[in-house]
Amino acid sequence: MDMQRTGRRTIGALVVALAAALLPWQSASATDPSTTAPPPEVLPSLRQWQPAEGEFTLTGRTRIVLAGVRDGRTAADARRFAGELATGRAPVTRGPAAARSGDVVLRQDPSLKSSLGTEGYRLDVGDRITVTAATSTGVFYGSRTVLQLLNDDGRAARGTATDVPAYRERGVGVCACYVNVSIPWFERLLKDMASQKLNQLWIEAKVRSDTDPASAFWGYYTKPQVRTLVALAKKYHVELVPEINSPGHMDTYLENHPELQLKDRDGVSSPPRLDISRPEALTYYTSLVDEALEVWDTRSWHMGADEYMIGSSYPDYPQLQAAATARFGADATPDDLFVDFVNQVDAHVRAGGRSLRIWNDGLVGRNGVVRLAPDITVEHWLGGGSIQKPSALLAEGRPVMNSAYALYLVRGGYTSRTRELYESDWTPLRFEGETLPARPAGLTGAKISLWPDSAAAETENEVEAKTFMPLRFLAQATWGGPKPSDSYDGFEAMARRIGHAPGWSNTDRTPLPDGTYRLTSGAKSLAPGNNAGVSLVRGGSTAWTLAATSDGYYTVRPAGTDQCLDAVRGRKYLGAPLEVGAELSLGACATASRTQRWQLDASAGALVLRNAISQLRLTERAADGAAVQTTDGTRLTAHAA
Repeated sequence: MDMQRTGRRTIGALVVALAAALLPWQSASATDPSTTAPPPEVLPSLRQWQPAEGEFTLTGRTRIVLAGVRDGRTAADARRFAGELATGRAPVTRGPAAARSGDVVLRQDPSLKSSLGTEGYRLDVGDRITVTAATSTGVFYGSRTVLQLLNDDGRAARGTATDVPAYRERGVGVCACYVNVSIPWFERLLKDMASQKLNQLWIEAKVRSDTDPASAFWGYYTKPQVRTLVALAKKYHVELVPEINSPGHMDTYLENHPELQLKDRDGVSSPPRLDISRPEALTYYTSLVDEALEVWDTRSWHMGADEYMIGSSYPDYPQLQAAATARFGADATPDDLFVDFVNQVDAHVRAGGRSLRIWNDGLVGRNGVVRLAPDITVEHWLGGGSIQKPSALLAEGRPVMNSAYALYLVRGGYTSRTRELYESDWTPLRFEGETLPARPAGLTGAKISLWPDSAAAETENEVEAKTFMPLRFLAQATWGGPKPSDSYDGFEAMARRIGHAPGWSNTDRTPLPDGTYRLTSGAKSLAPGNNAGVSLVRGGSTAWTLAATSDGYYTVRPAGTDQCLDAVRGRKYLGAPLEVGAELSLGACATASRTQRWQLDASAGALVLRNAISQLRLTERAADGAAVQTTDGTRLTAHAA
């Protein structure tokens, strides 16, 4: 074996229990594979590995053999897996008796659930590779490991492994709130999560509502788009946890509902806050939940419940105290009203057979009149002050997830210090403000969270690139295997060598080479318009220069000018106009401006120009031909100029 291949699989020496069986005067043989062979180079690292002598080799005759598989999901996974192998699409057959040297056997045995759980698997690498699990998810995760074993040169060191995750929730959170995060971006994320055995995606995203059409503004998703996300998550064995935040951060819904907005003692409305002193507030919120869950169809619901009073205090809103006193007596406070609102939402989703999750910062450490329902999962992201500590929440017998701020990635803001976390041996026991001395039964796991605090600060491609290592660190920390390298540099180098799963599409949005083109739609051409605007005009002959950016988009400018196509007009939120109908314009080209970055979506032989930040497409306004943003977009043809 050459040194390059050896280095590809080396993640450090493995100390095995065999040494304990040797007598004091004996030493292990230099040829004993248990003392010389390193564990395979995979992420997250295997929980347990026992090496053997020799190698398995993938060949052109390799088949995928299904054994004990009776459900269609495993069979479908196997067909995709067959196409991911380096040999190309391997044939899929059934029956362990037919397995031969060089085959990969996927075996499902429900009787092993007590030892392997719903996600664990056994791996045997010999003349053939055998993955054995109790469930389709376990088989799927085993196949992800096999892909990493073989993705260098089709060879794998022989040995056996039992690989069962330490934590049942290994998550990623994406706030597609305000900003529309594209479906292709989510698909790449889900594929990447699956390669790392991450199993939960929290997503705050607005479903375009038929119940409340007035809420269809900012970055919403249509119901068919949500159904696409649901199907993708199922394909990659990822549990979705959708959220509509409440009673705070509701400006994405309440802008056109002033009657539901919380008003202070002077009658000034707070558009992000739902007035929970009003009975109709719960009715409105649960109507949105019910409609959303029809398309999300998930086992759990997240209501946020964070930062309700951020920047203010309860005394500014005396109606909350009045309602608390009226409902719960003289000793009640607005905190009781808040907890009761959460409990009512919990009862509502439980009646539909689902569980509820919330963020922790609204829970203060006190003996209130109203206690939080014990079945609610609390995701702890913020510590300090009077906020309840994780140990106190766990002592109440409730599930708690570590969603620490240390794991955040914020557009234009804080980014997880992954090196520090790795080198300090961070685990889900380390919360913000408290480190648990031992793992309690109620600790479900951990997740990283992606927030769009500044929508215009980074493109999707840039966000995707900076999540590469945090995803792999979290996967390692929550799966719980041995640390794969003593140093972070070694860990990152290994992660880069392994890379993404086979078939993971790259982030290039530039199907045309750099150059100068006329962009036409039928008899009309894209051209500069009045007042630095842009229009689709008849007979136009403007040539546009497309130049690729470092993150895989284009800048688009009239040839020979220093003016770039931009999306900065209209009402802005988080630094960018994110709404349908916002006019496009020309502005001085600025290298750092993300709103001047565009992608070309190829569709049926035509192209649609999409803004990298708003993810809305260029189209023609019917009234005057002005170029504006929309969800559908005008199909263009590019002609070399």
